[in-house]
Amino acid sequence: MRLKDIREESELKQFTVSQLLDVARGTYSLWELELDIIPIKRLIEFCKIFNCSVDYALGFTNIKNYKGNRSKININLSSKRLKDLRKQKKYTQEYIAKELDINRSLISKYEKGHTIISTTFLIEYVKLFKVSSDYLLGKIDKIITIEEKAKEKEY
Repeated sequence: MRLKDIREESELKQFTVSQLLDVARGTYSLWELELDIIPIKRLIEFCKIFNCSVDYALGFTNIKNYKGNRSKININLSSKRLKDLRKQKKYTQEYIAKELDINRSLISKYEKGHTIISTTFLIEYVKLFKVSSDYLLGKIDKIITIEEKAKEKEY
């Protein structure tokens, strides 16, 4: 993750960012040190504050932002994309659950939009499907693969 790099680039202190995210400085520090994982809602807020994509903050791309990147998660679109992508790959929920070492019912909750995907599992989905986290969250409309993101061009 690039939380620290992004913060330092903006010349802000941890305390300031923690206040902007409405969390304790110690909590934010753990996220920067990657001793704890930043919750998805806080990650989205962080990206909004620093005008960067989730992919960039998570270190999946060197592209700071995508054209048309929305600041909020679209949970209905996200749940549909998770399900559609799984079906395109002809994976079952059981297969995904086994690959990610989680309960199948959680996969179902993500796909039905009953639960926002956690940061931890978002990262695992990106690795498994090789698809942008911003796309999976419904923040961008273009499917961007990890290989495409390696190209230093603006989307």
